[in-house]
Order: sequence, then structure tokens, then C-alpha cells
Amino acid sequence: MNTKNLQIETFRADLALELVKERFALKAAAYLSDATDALPHDITERLRVSRQQAVAKRKLASLTTASSHSNSGGAATMTLGGERFSLWTAFGSALPLIALVVGLVVITNIQNDDRAREVAEVDAALLTDDLPPSAYTDPGFLQFIKSRNDLSQ
Repeated sequence: MNTKNLQIETFRADLALELVKERFALKAAAYLSDATDALPHDITERLRVSRQQAVAKRKLASLTTASSHSNSGGAATMTLGGERFSLWTAFGSALPLIALVVGLVVITNIQNDDRAREVAEVDAALLTDDLPPSAYTDPGFLQFIKSRNDLSQ
């Protein structure tokens, strides 16, 4: 089946679906209209206005949906809101991804600098302090150095 026949079949299926929707809407409106005979006048007027607003929005939505389709003579086109995909659109789409990558690189560099600073503080404390050799093998030694640095600051 070629693309032209596929497009025709798709159009027919869409048209049949729209007809089914319209029939359902007409039946629902008829049932609702039958039930309004017993309602007071002010409520029926509000319902009439609401119905008119709903129909107006429905027609507006179907018009905007139909305008987003384009026939390009067999060539594929990427549209975004009825416009062709341009370089600016691609740049605008890629900009958040670029910002995310740059942010992750900056965070990684800051964390690496903090780790290097902590290691340098421990090394400086080891080289300048007079401690017994058993202190270097103690599991709480790093905690001891950190607590001393916290007290000195």
C-alpha cells in the first residue's frame, strides 16, 4: 500500500471517528435538553450560555488542530506549532541540555577542589604535628584532625 492510499485511509478513519463523536454529542445534547423542561428559567439560561461557550471552544479547537497539518509533496517535515523546525528552535531545545552539562561540570570541579583542600589539610596536619606513630594507624585519626581544625577556626 503506497503512502497516498495510506493517507486516504487515515483520512477516512479520522472522518468516521469525527462522525461518531458528533452523533454521540447530538444524542447527549438531546437527552440533556429533554431534562431541562422541568428546570427554572434562570438555570436554563445559564445552561444555554454554557452550551454556546462549549460549542464555540470546540469549533476553535478543531480549527487550530487542522492548521497544524501540512502537505509537503511527499517530503517529511518537522513542525512545531505550525512552523518549520529552524536552527533557532533547535538551539532553544538544546539550550537546557547545555546548561545542565555545564552545571554538572562546575559542580564536579567544585567538589574535586573541596576534596583536594581536605586532603591538603590532613597532610599539613600530619607533617606539622608531633604525634606518636600509633596515632597514624588509629581509625579515628581523621576525625581527630577534623575536630582540631574545627576548634581552631
